[in-house]
Amino acid sequence: MAKRIEINPYNPQPRLISTVCDTLRRGGVVCYPTDTMYGIGCDIFNQKAVKRVHQVKNRPKQKPFSFMCSSLKNISLYAHVGNTAYRLMRKHLPGPYTLVLPGSKLVPKIMLTKQKTVGIRVPDSPICLAVIEALGNPLLNTSALRDDHEEPVIDAFDVENLFGYDVDLIIDGGEMYPDPSTVISLLSEQPEILRKGKGDVEPFL
Repeated sequence: MAKRIEINPYNPQPRLISTVCDTLRRGGVVCYPTDTMYGIGCDIFNQKAVKRVHQVKNRPKQKPFSFMCSSLKNISLYAHVGNTAYRLMRKHLPGPYTLVLPGSKLVPKIMLTKQKTVGIRVPDSPICLAVIEALGNPLLNTSALRDDHEEPVIDAFDVENLFGYDVDLIIDGGEMYPDPSTVISLLSEQPEILRKGKGDVEPFL
């Protein structure tokens, strides 16, 4: 069963963030709260861990996961960001958006689509941002949900019931009602809304 640790969602304790990063550096898979819902992730540069998440989520390798960066500057390392995309992201990140962009050469192949695109988030979540900054690498991001599970996953105990035997560590950041991120393609000058979620789409239209 996964270890569960409580981290303050507004003021994460550095010692506990360090514990999470130790797990990730060893190739561990972690569940954590974001600004939209509880998620599952690992270091995107640990291929074994990424493959584990594919297995846990029963997801084909041809369908890559999105990942989370700590800032707009951090995004520019892993994606090609045009002027329009930069302006929009500067205004609305951190926030509940997943942005589709052309991936850079730094992104591992397993994280790229066939079109060499990536889905990137900068979540409005002190826990996630602290982990990414301390780790020094982006964090794979997928929902802590199973396809056949219809009940909302509200807290770390729900996550433990679903994934307790599949992951190494669960961060308890309190209760949150799941609301998926809004997905927006910034591959061209005109943004394209691919999925409406928690983030307001008006500024992108």
